[in-house]
Amino acid sequence: MNRLPLFCMLRRNVRLSERRSPLFEQNKASGIFIYIGFAIMCIYLIAIGTMLGWATRGGNWTLIFGVMPFILLLDFIIRFGSQQTPTMLIKPYLLMPVKSDRVIDCFIWSSFISTNNFVWLALFLPYVFLCFCGGMPLVHSLLLLPACFLIILINSQWYMLVRTLINHKIWWWALPVSVYALMLLPILLDFEKGVEQIFDACTDYGFTLPLAAVYIAVFSGLFLINRVVQRHFVYEEIARVEKTNLKHVSQFAFLNRFGQIGEYLKLEIKSTLRNKAIKQRFISGVCVIAMLSGLLAYTDVYEGRFAVNMWCLYCFLFFGAVNLVKLMGPEGNYIDLLMVHKENILALLKAKYYFYLAILFLPFIILLPPIISGKFSPMMVLAYLLTTAGPNYFLLFQLAVYNKQTLALNNKVTGKGNFENTLQLIVEAVVFFLPVMVNQLLTSLFDETTAYTILIITGALFMLSYPLWMRNIYKRMMVRRYRNLEGFHETR
Repeated sequence: MNRLPLFCMLRRNVRLSERRSPLFEQNKASGIFIYIGFAIMCIYLIAIGTMLGWATRGGNWTLIFGVMPFILLLDFIIRFGSQQTPTMLIKPYLLMPVKSDRVIDCFIWSSFISTNNFVWLALFLPYVFLCFCGGMPLVHSLLLLPACFLIILINSQWYMLVRTLINHKIWWWALPVSVYALMLLPILLDFEKGVEQIFDACTDYGFTLPLAAVYIAVFSGLFLINRVVQRHFVYEEIARVEKTNLKHVSQFAFLNRFGQIGEYLKLEIKSTLRNKAIKQRFISGVCVIAMLSGLLAYTDVYEGRFAVNMWCLYCFLFFGAVNLVKLMGPEGNYIDLLMVHKENILALLKAKYYFYLAILFLPFIILLPPIISGKFSPMMVLAYLLTTAGPNYFLLFQLAVYNKQTLALNNKVTGKGNFENTLQLIVEAVVFFLPVMVNQLLTSLFDETTAYTILIITGALFMLSYPLWMRNIYKRMMVRRYRNLEGFHETR
């Protein structure tokens, strides 16, 4: 089968499989918000491209390369929420009478026409047009746009390689972290001078013929490496035989005193230690909150009252927000067992609440030295800890009523990713931005001490009343139990 007809067939089958999914209507609603966000992003990119184009009136046409490192970093981050790798999409085609090598090649080629690549033309086109109107030679204009787009394609191949490796072993996170830390090292050492140094270096050497050859060589190299890596992991997963060793180990015996809640706490801890998917989310979340807390506590990267307040909140909130948004998803694999005894799920929800409360001690411990030294206000840290444990967890736990998509306990490299639906995106946005906005409003009406006192009291009230709102969540879950059970069964 020729590659072009095969490519067209695969693209059509992907669209059909998405329409047949039991979550198609739910994903369709999410798509509306994605399109709105995409349109807003294009408007911003056009505005940025126009401003950069006007700034080149002095003849500095390579100005775009000065901001290219930051564009690539932003592009890499955005792709994690919107672009899947070929190994995630190939699974339905492994039993077809088509060579898997050709299928992988077709999916890699299809990544070149991804929306994630073409969205950056909203920035590059107005920039090149204004440069041309400002006196840039036509030949340079015709070369500048492909050069910028080729850099984005290189970044897409880099993302594809990194994402595949991370899906296989979470320790591969060290690769992109090391690369971007090295790239942004001048900024980490001295923010203002570092930005200027990176900008000047990229502007002076970003658009030369020798570098154009380097761009092509890097792109070709990443493309070939991707082919090898994608094939290797697909074949490895097909040939691998899973081995299970059943052992009875009396772990976490100290939790026995808490009865049923203690048993579910042990289940939560053991799931985190044993199941690949949950373990990856746990390690990623812990690493991010440790990094954020360390940057906030021991560097001057975040300065100003608003930035410090916002990032202090995120130190406590991030882990719960990215994990609780999928609340009951892992339990969807064995949800029927949880329905056997009365109030089983209520005990499970309380155990989860205690578990996520315990996680809050990690950023609190990291932030203790700057609190003791007087760099941070103790009331600020306490306010955001209790805001997270109280109102924010209250909102996130409401998703237990509406979530009905099962999350795989052991993700495979050929397993399709699970993305947030509309309600989950709305709740995430609320918990991330509303507390900071409320704090800004309170500090504009009162002094900081009064504002933090109000947040502390509010958080404490939500924490103390958790048995009431937990039971309310449980009752509403029971009203929707058959609808949710059907959703969990269909998405296993």
